[in-house]
Amino acid sequence: MNKTPQIQAQAVSDEIDLFELFQSIWRQKKLIIGCTILAGVVGVGYAFLAPREYQVSSVLRPAAINELDALNRSEVYKLPPADALAKVGSELDSYEARLGFFKTNEALFKPFQKPGQTLEQSFEEFNRNSINLILPDPKKADSLSSYLRLELQYPKDIDGVAILNGFVDYALASARDQIGADLKVIVNNRLNELKGKIDAARANYDTDKESKIAKLLEGDKLKRAQLEDELSALRLQMKMERTNRLAELAEAISIAKSMGIKTPTTPSSMADSSRSGSSQVMRTEVNNQKIPLYFMGTEALEAERAALQQRTSDDFTNPRIAEIGKDLQLLNTNREVEVLKKRGNEDLFLKDVDPLRAEVARLRSLNIDMSTVKLVTIDRRAQEPLSPIKPKKVLVIALSLVVGLVLGVIAALIRHCVLAQREVVPRLSEDDRRLRLREQKDDEPLV
Repeated sequence: MNKTPQIQAQAVSDEIDLFELFQSIWRQKKLIIGCTILAGVVGVGYAFLAPREYQVSSVLRPAAINELDALNRSEVYKLPPADALAKVGSELDSYEARLGFFKTNEALFKPFQKPGQTLEQSFEEFNRNSINLILPDPKKADSLSSYLRLELQYPKDIDGVAILNGFVDYALASARDQIGADLKVIVNNRLNELKGKIDAARANYDTDKESKIAKLLEGDKLKRAQLEDELSALRLQMKMERTNRLAELAEAISIAKSMGIKTPTTPSSMADSSRSGSSQVMRTEVNNQKIPLYFMGTEALEAERAALQQRTSDDFTNPRIAEIGKDLQLLNTNREVEVLKKRGNEDLFLKDVDPLRAEVARLRSLNIDMSTVKLVTIDRRAQEPLSPIKPKKVLVIALSLVVGLVLGVIAALIRHCVLAQREVVPRLSEDDRRLRLREQKDDEPLV
């Protein structure tokens, strides 16, 4: 029984009457309207007094195929339009390129420079908060999605159009310079490679020519030695033949003297001379045997021996001696060696270098000037914006009114809860007092 009032009091305090709550909030509508108006005034003040921020953008797309046709047909540097767009995009996103443009055009970025900050610190804040490169969605494979969009957000006193367009032009020029430098290095490397091949062909030619000359001279030397050996052998042979002939003549002369043969005769003539008879008889002798030398008679044999003894050279007796002399005379000068040594422009005789020379001439005639090459198509350049992007007045005012309304309702709820708590506490005190009086009456003795 003692706990009943407390339970009832707690039940009363925990019960919430939604209708009463709504009536309480409605009764405090002035408070809610006041909060809403106050927040709205603050929102209107912020919307009209906050610093204005503007945004400009520039869109780049791949260049036409014909713009890069001359570069791609050079067979030295391949640059499809998509790769050219990616290369320009890397320049636009490059920290070094942005810093270079920032340093080159300090007058455009003076409002970004704050006191106490270095140039690099000011650029870091600008690079982090102001400029943004937007790439296409990689999930889209269609050609229509190939683009680059560069956005710049800037306050009111900044020439954002000049900054963005200037930076795009700066990045394009930087990409052209880089491609031109790469192309120049590639062409120079290719020329050095071709020069090395031509020099190798020239060195090979020189080696072959010297080897050929050496072989020709060696062949002449060998042939001369063989001819001289043959000439010496022939002369020795002819000398021995002359000596043998002299010996034969001496023997024949001795036999002829012993037989009394002074003039040339034959065996049959000698037989007829010893016979007597008519001299009108004509004889014909058929004999296949060689007549001995002594039948020549002593006069002829001694004349031949005297001639052989007086001979100083036997060269005229063998025609091969004259041929050897002719060959030795020809070997004194090798005309092929002379022609090889007297060549003026030896590059004309190099083998397999004509294609290399043609490639060198083609590479030297290439136009490495990239200033006129159109890497990308500027689909849209930055233009003066019609209105700022920040603050958005309608949105700010609407949000401020909503926030003011919510705050007013919260304040009304808090006020209602506080007032309800104040009404519950006196009621509980009165119930406690009545309960104590009732308990005292119950404790009095019965009469």
